[in-house]
Amino acid sequence: MGNAAKIVYLMTTEILINVTPHETRVAVLENGSLQDVFIERTRKRGLVGNIYQGRVSRVLPGMQAAFVDIGLERAAFLHVSDVLVAAKNTAVQPAASHSAEHTLPVELLSANLADEVDEVSASAQDTKLTDVLQDTKLRRDPPVEAIGALLREGQEILVQVVKDPLGAKGARLTMQISIPSRYLVFMANLRHVGVSQKIEDVEERKRLKAIVDNFMASAPGGYILRTVADGVSAEDLHADMEFLQKLWRSIEERARVEPAGTLIHEDLPLVMRTMRDLVREQIEKIRIDSRETYQRVLKFAGKFMVEMMPSIEHYPGERPIFDLYGVEDEIQKALERKVQLKSGGHLIIDQTEAMTTIDVNTGAFVGHRNLEDTIFTTNLEAAQSIARQLRLRNLGGIIIIDFIDMQDEQHKRQVLRALEKSLERDHTKTHISGVSALGLVEMTRKRTRESLGHLLCEPCPVCKGRSSVKTAETVCYEIFREILRAARQFEAQKYLVLASAEVVDLLLDEESTSVADLEEF
Repeated sequence: MGNAAKIVYLMTTEILINVTPHETRVAVLENGSLQDVFIERTRKRGLVGNIYQGRVSRVLPGMQAAFVDIGLERAAFLHVSDVLVAAKNTAVQPAASHSAEHTLPVELLSANLADEVDEVSASAQDTKLTDVLQDTKLRRDPPVEAIGALLREGQEILVQVVKDPLGAKGARLTMQISIPSRYLVFMANLRHVGVSQKIEDVEERKRLKAIVDNFMASAPGGYILRTVADGVSAEDLHADMEFLQKLWRSIEERARVEPAGTLIHEDLPLVMRTMRDLVREQIEKIRIDSRETYQRVLKFAGKFMVEMMPSIEHYPGERPIFDLYGVEDEIQKALERKVQLKSGGHLIIDQTEAMTTIDVNTGAFVGHRNLEDTIFTTNLEAAQSIARQLRLRNLGGIIIIDFIDMQDEQHKRQVLRALEKSLERDHTKTHISGVSALGLVEMTRKRTRESLGHLLCEPCPVCKGRSSVKTAETVCYEIFREILRAARQFEAQKYLVLASAEVVDLLLDEESTSVADLEEF
């Protein structure tokens, strides 16, 4: 057996980008199976990564937090752990002449950003930079002062969004500003140099750190070196640092002249965030169904990611790209409560405001040997399916998993290990606390954006929220896609749409421009 051939399993990853005037969708496929879906609607772009000039509207000593007005419908939340100690010395800036002359061109702001999603930053407290700081063993000391000593009502502060508004909650903020680039994360208020733990070579880590240390002698802030910085020349790193310094100076200049509630720096749209966050050398193909978007992405890659250019393709086919790969069907399945397993078992997923519960059932699976093996086999398959569903549905917060009871302790350990191994590919930070006294697996998954269900659906008005239905906006966009499918298959002169009154009203009012564009197309 010592000479047995070693079997190597290769993971192939593809990214599909579907672009329409009203909605952009990105699907990540691993070995042909849908793992992640990102959706951004033109009228409801995410806020994470945006930098605002805010005004403290209320200080809450009992919660050690403050509410900050950044110009949104609801005040945003700032915890004391995200407040700069120097904030109390910051003077309230009067509203000066409101000019955008200090801003950099949009192309420059978006041109130099590409990295792995598990190392992208937006704050040192509540988003992915937390993972980076933990990887580099960097810890912030706990605040030594109360919130009232650091902030006062009416004070203007520069803040960054680290979590989008979720449900009735406002956005989450930090004053620990961080900006990503190709090889680095710039931390405006931390004097520190860190290197991603994924760069394992000791000499390479020392070389990279020395390059950044030399540059930092004459520049503010700190840096985290990312995985893609491995082997990069000093010239390329210096170019990245100079870009980040120039961008940070422009942000500071705008913050000095703009009034509270002003957006100082906006994060990239979804397509460019995908290139920044998800694209790496392991990606086999990036297929884009919009020629205009394809040209923009190709131009970006030609300047900053030359090695990825052969992987970028334009998809000109008549059949919608998501239909071709079965993504539309998978998205519909991800909105259902029941998930069927290949063996015949199934999962029941219930998402509530407090937590998400997942129940594992054998269903129609009767096994072949005995009850314990049947249960073990079902639980093993369920563990892999659960990890995929968490990513696909973007479920966050507290998650309780009720596996089928097992008597064999070794089986329990193997199922738990299978779950942990399947979650290793999840770019969002997860933590499994083990099996509770009741036999439940308790875990958490970082929540930074709305789940797929919350994004596409709303509480059912008939059963008063006991279930959910697709929003009128979701149905409108599905109608647009169905019309395009029909137009590519049939030479029809007219199309008749039958829909609920709420959907028809939306089509004739807010989406009337989209309908006109579709007619012209």
